[in-house]
Amino acid sequence: METPQFKIGRPDNTCEIVQGEEQFLITCNDGTKVQIRAHDYDEIYKIPGLYEYLFYKKYKCSSPRVICSELANAVEKSNQKMDELRVFDVGAGNGMIGEELISAGVDTVIGIDIIEEAAMATKRDRPGVYDEYFVEDLTKLPSEVKNKITQEHLNCMTLVAALGFGDIPPEAFAKAYNFIDDSGWIAFNIKDEFCSEEDQTGFAKLIENISENSLFEIKSKKHYTHRLCQDGTPLNYYAIVGKKQEDIPTSLLLDCC
Repeated sequence: METPQFKIGRPDNTCEIVQGEEQFLITCNDGTKVQIRAHDYDEIYKIPGLYEYLFYKKYKCSSPRVICSELANAVEKSNQKMDELRVFDVGAGNGMIGEELISAGVDTVIGIDIIEEAAMATKRDRPGVYDEYFVEDLTKLPSEVKNKITQEHLNCMTLVAALGFGDIPPEAFAKAYNFIDDSGWIAFNIKDEFCSEEDQTGFAKLIENISENSLFEIKSKKHYTHRLCQDGTPLNYYAIVGKKQEDIPTSLLLDCC
């Protein structure tokens, strides 16, 4: 998809710059002006090309490439092939991760996102990337959707740029994780501060618990710059790739929240 050009400014009434709360004044090619917040994904997806221009061209987001590269390297080292993967792309957004996975050789990708506009943007901008795309809340899945996902026999989960900000809570992560076959691949990223002792999101404890209880075997953990903040500050994340050993039980999940 050819990315349109936009003019990106900062509204005069904004003060402190915090990731996700960044305010942008967008001027489109037709002269239309829109004030938008960084995590107002539903509004951003409505404007063709804005997500790509804002986060990838202007603020240098590298996460889809980094996560898919780390996954491909781990799969190759294990003597598997990318075309053997049946991927559950969680928080699929407008299909950028799915597109990277297909380019890396994956044959089957199932997407899920809670935002209807994400699915609409994927259909508009990247038709055919996903074999199926569900618009659902992972913590409240209808039985028929659970059955459909289970029948896909998924052996890999990707989850990029969606943890720790309330978009995908630990419970939703666990629900998605438990759809993946044992010995399947798990590839995700998370802001480094959400892996620290001061973390309040529950993810630091969850990652620690599933690793220490041998439910998840970490194969690689890379510290890198996810993107730049509005003021140019690097936002640093971990890219984590590993293999699922067992499901996450409810008891262990409760210990994280």
